[in-house]
Amino acid sequence: MNNSVPLFHLAFPVSDLETTRKFYTDVLGCSTGRSSEQWIDFNFFGHQVVAHLKPEEAGSSPTNEVDGDKVPVKHFGVILEWQAWHDFAERLKSHKINFIIEPHIRFQGQVGEQATMFFLDPSGNALEFKSFKDPSQVFAY
Repeated sequence: MNNSVPLFHLAFPVSDLETTRKFYTDVLGCSTGRSSEQWIDFNFFGHQVVAHLKPEEAGSSPTNEVDGDKVPVKHFGVILEWQAWHDFAERLKSHKINFIIEPHIRFQGQVGEQATMFFLDPSGNALEFKSFKDPSQVFAY
């Protein structure tokens, strides 16, 4: 693996491994790696995320208001290129994803303007996918 940007690793709880496998592969387009009866590795857009079977830990979290949206405090996702984000939003719509925050532009006309969307996986874990027309704005303030 020769990558100039370090990869991240994230482990998260799920309530059912087979439902999780189906969602992350069929809907999100992730491939799988190693697995056991207790966990599954996913290639999550080039990063390693691991779903651990722990039903009592899975689920939603409180929200904070961000630019008029109630954003789940606990969430993860990736920043996609602008067109890839729009294509991905269409893919999710074709799978009839129930968005908790519909795909839209946040901070319009401001520093850090971004496309964003939030939805839940089958275990209630919140996912955010976002994009910046100008990638230099990712850490702008």
